[in-house]
Amino acid sequence: MVEKQYIELFEQYREEVDKHSAEGMNRLRDAALETFKRTGFPTTKHEEYRHSNIAHAFDADLGLNLRNIPVKVSPYDAFKCNVPNLNTHLCFLVNDRFYGKVRQGELHKREQLSKIKPDYYDKLKQEEPLPEGVFAGSLRAFSEKYPEQFEAHYGKIADYTGNGTVAYNTLFAQDGFVVYVPKNVTVEKPLQLVNILRGGVDLNVNRRNLIIAEENARVKLLVCDHAVDDVHFVVTQVTEIAAEASSQVDLYELEENSTKVTRLNNLFCEQQERSVVHVTGITLHNGFTRNNYRFKLLGEHADVHAGGLAICDKKQHVDNFVFVEHTVPRCTSNELFKTVLQEEATGVFRGRILVEKDAQQTLAYQVNRNLVMSDKARMFAQPQLEIYADDVKCSHGLTTGHLDEEARFYMQARGISAEEAQLMLMVAFTRDVVDMIRIPALQERLVHLIDKRFRGEFTRCGNCEICM
Repeated sequence: MVEKQYIELFEQYREEVDKHSAEGMNRLRDAALETFKRTGFPTTKHEEYRHSNIAHAFDADLGLNLRNIPVKVSPYDAFKCNVPNLNTHLCFLVNDRFYGKVRQGELHKREQLSKIKPDYYDKLKQEEPLPEGVFAGSLRAFSEKYPEQFEAHYGKIADYTGNGTVAYNTLFAQDGFVVYVPKNVTVEKPLQLVNILRGGVDLNVNRRNLIIAEENARVKLLVCDHAVDDVHFVVTQVTEIAAEASSQVDLYELEENSTKVTRLNNLFCEQQERSVVHVTGITLHNGFTRNNYRFKLLGEHADVHAGGLAICDKKQHVDNFVFVEHTVPRCTSNELFKTVLQEEATGVFRGRILVEKDAQQTLAYQVNRNLVMSDKARMFAQPQLEIYADDVKCSHGLTTGHLDEEARFYMQARGISAEEAQLMLMVAFTRDVVDMIRIPALQERLVHLIDKRFRGEFTRCGNCEICM
């Protein structure tokens, strides 16, 4: 039983875990432990994980930083964004700990200046402050500064009662990242969170993210994942989104990890009336990825747009599970997920839309398109509609196949080489997912990165100097 070693480890080091975390996080650990003992990690015996054995990833000798020992890396020195015109508020998580920003009053200190390149030093001096009342930073710090908001949302949206991976994360998570936007506040400039994986040994990392948008608040967040060291990482990540009435939340996740990273991502979102949420996940380079997206529409006229794009080769694996629950009338959901598989890669998509009895006048659309470029690649897809209301418009579409030979022939007849025609068609296949991203500069950069990925020129990321 692979779970036994982690249960014993937690019970042995419970005091250390609590000491380096927040009181509010600690209060959930006992219940999470009982859930984890009962459910364990998901295996292929679970219907939702038929093609993704999560437990296998933990059957290894993995280290955990339970004593919160500082990691020797300066992300300010290592990371250099080269996305043209992408002006963001920049934050970092190193493994599962928030790396605090350098305050302007501390920039003169020698130990800080030694870690920061001159061009980034100049940028920090000129960085715009966040709007008044907005918090973007450590989960532990947020729990102390905004205890009522923390208690109202942390662990309340992410349901770990039947999810062993989320329960496990709740056991061991000690810090994370929070975005809190008060009522009627708009954060004009996007936030950017860079997750950096760093370790000298194979490591288990457990992150928490919390996004709170109060009534009529607006915020956009780009999350970038990068692995630095050539070791195995097993990452659990739990993200909770609370979108209150008439709020707008955009979350874009860009995965650019190594083939030695297992990323187990669980996102839970609850939306109130007239809220609008856009979530798009882009996997350009990975090892083993499982994304669970769960959206619950709780207020009338709530609107969710969920998108995903995965480009996989070698023996990479991406599994996207999407569950949208319509609980009230007059809500809309749109899903578009695409996968491109080469060599011996594996893709999985399972989408479920639930329209409950009282959710009349629901509009729900789900589309899954998959491109299989090799005889050894495998794609498994299962769309599902579960409708208990009678006044609805719901649909799902699924296609899995090869490139359009007629289109390729048409392009070759006009002087385009067979190889270039194939590349152009593959890039075009991905474009409508990229278009879901409402940051124009990021859209443009992604088109370029996707083209490089298909040409074999892309190794992990183009933004991080330590990843090149």
